[in-house]
Amino acid sequence: MTPSQPQTEAIPTETTIPQVSPKNPPLDRATLLSYLQKVPILASISEEDLDCLDDVERVEYPAGEVIAKQGETARYFYILLTGKVGIAYKRPDGVESSMAVLPPGSAFGELPLLANIQNPSTTSTLEPSLLLRLTDEEFWHLMTECPEVRKAILGNMAFRLQKMQSTTVQQEKMAALGTLAAGLMHELNNPGAAARRASSQLRENLLRMHELSARFTRIDLKPSQKQCLLDLQSHVLSAAPLQLNSLEQSDAEESLAEWMEGSNIENAWKLAPTLVSVGINAQELSCTRDSFDGTTFSDALNWVDALASSMQLVSTIEESIGRVSTLVTAVKSYAYEGKGQRQTININESLYATLVILGHKMREKQVTLEKSLDPQLPLLESSCSGLNQIWTNILDNAIDAVPEHGRIRVRTWAESEHDGKGVPTLCVTIEDDGPGIPLEVQPHIFDPFYTTKPVGVGTGLGLGIVYRIVESFGGTIRFSSVPGNTTFFVRIPAQLLDQSEVKAAS
Repeated sequence: MTPSQPQTEAIPTETTIPQVSPKNPPLDRATLLSYLQKVPILASISEEDLDCLDDVERVEYPAGEVIAKQGETARYFYILLTGKVGIAYKRPDGVESSMAVLPPGSAFGELPLLANIQNPSTTSTLEPSLLLRLTDEEFWHLMTECPEVRKAILGNMAFRLQKMQSTTVQQEKMAALGTLAAGLMHELNNPGAAARRASSQLRENLLRMHELSARFTRIDLKPSQKQCLLDLQSHVLSAAPLQLNSLEQSDAEESLAEWMEGSNIENAWKLAPTLVSVGINAQELSCTRDSFDGTTFSDALNWVDALASSMQLVSTIEESIGRVSTLVTAVKSYAYEGKGQRQTININESLYATLVILGHKMREKQVTLEKSLDPQLPLLESSCSGLNQIWTNILDNAIDAVPEHGRIRVRTWAESEHDGKGVPTLCVTIEDDGPGIPLEVQPHIFDPFYTTKPVGVGTGLGLGIVYRIVESFGGTIRFSSVPGNTTFFVRIPAQLLDQSEVKAAS
């Protein structure tokens, strides 16, 4: 027997003569009971009810031995008698992180057996350990024939599931933020770079305007000249950008540039695009040409160009800062939504924040987004958290599913409840035109840890987490899927029932 293989031996009943090696002596009934009574979940069970565990396999593992590997089929249920075991989880990026250390008396392995899923994590010994081990068949026999032990195991699993759900929701949220970080940096860099370029050009314009203004102070301007400059300045400051198509824009710029060249204007072709963009044409400049001589006329138009360009650059800076502010607000809303305090949530704003966060992914695939958000949607009152996680998982899956130039539709509306309490139901649908969910996969998509992706690529937590979060809000989630159309329906009451009402309803 190699060191990597556990030494196994059946714990005998009172009528069984054990076959044991000197290194691994059997446990007599008194010793076994003393161990089992130190197991917290079995401490209150009578000795008679613990008879179900008499004839079980005893295994001894050295330190550093893998007991159950993440992603493999679950085969055993364990009770740790002595030693310590550690539980680790490998994230999709390949990084393994420690989740828990189990002391003597811990029971584990029931979740994947009961849920019929693969091992969600890797369990290894941290020091030499002695365990009781039941095969899947023995485990189901125990659950069937020993009601008191069954109750203890299920109670322990429910407690761990509740604790794991809270931890997993937070891990999923942080993992989603980490996945989106690169896209957010790109989103923030674009407006940041635009604002920086605009600021640099604005400085150049101000220096140019200062130089031209200094020239004007050296000459005596006539009242008509001052009036022409004042009129052009007023036009520039009040003009809205012209909405011209490419051909119209090109023709207007060429016409104005040729007119200015004929009037000996310096940098005529450079000035034309800016002047045309604020609606200035040759006719409006006739007054200025008649009032100024050649050099002064050129300086006057360069000053007007610098003013118009500066106003456009200020708009660019405002727009860029606005985009940054929108992103920051969306990230803040996404990251801090919830916090366990009763709050009022606008579902439309929650969806909008998530769409902003995922905007870069949609632009990369050139996805068309159609939104139909009911402006009169009632507010959601709840102390639950994780609402943004619902939209993130569904939308992220939709973006991955749709082809290039695909289409995603998001709709919200309210429905009146007929329960006599006057609480409306908030409805959200997220629809995509991807290939659809295969029929053989559909029954499992809300199962915990279920994934169709290769090991290390997907956690399989997404939609399972979504299902539990929706339930925590007192709502329901359903889906329909055929090739070319997948739609998720989320329904949440506008006001969450208190715990007594939830229990009564269930």
